Amino acid sequence: MKHYPAEFKADAVALYRSRPGATIKSVAGVLGVNTETLRNWIRAADGRRAGAHSAPSAASQADGDAVQAELAAARKRIRELEEERDILRKAARYFATETRW
Repeated sequence: MKHYPAEFKADAVALYRSRPGATIKSVAGVLGVNTETLRNWIRAADGRRAGAHSAPSAASQADGDAVQAELAAARKRIRELEEERDILRKAARYFATETRW
């Protein structure tokens, strides 16, 4: 059995959660870890043991709110960057037609 650092486990869980359409299997494959290992890390991060059903604590809900706010800010920044990219592409196309060598 391989030992993984706590930081790696936390990063793996964060990666899984940051990809809404991703499956545990796909993320585990990208990271090179066993699917059940990643599933256990996710459960542990949720504050549950395998098979236990408990509501998330107030602290984890506050963390979730902070993550949602960060996600919203990141999505806004992505939109801004995509708009800038599109403007630069149009400018490059314009100047490419202006200078015919």
